[in-house]
Amino acid sequence: MDKLASLDALQLLRKAFTKENTVAVPKRKMSRANTRARRAQWKATAPTLVACSNQACKAMHLPHTVCPECGQYGPEGNRRQVIDV
Repeated sequence: MDKLASLDALQLLRKAFTKENTVAVPKRKMSRANTRARRAQWKATAPTLVACSNQACKAMHLPHTVCPECGQYGPEGNRRQVIDV
């Protein structure tokens, strides 16, 4: 039985260390300067806002989206009511 138990344990170890279960591990520690330089690119930017082309509204909203104030969408000549507000 000892031989059988050791064979089972060996098979389990082989399964655990096959190619499909391996994970990429960095070879060297990343320096503080390199880490901070990489993280410096992660910055929040203010969203681009446009004024609603509805003359009565003129609320600021995201471009290419329905105006949350009046519910209209589209350029000035082709405005259409999309949602009821």
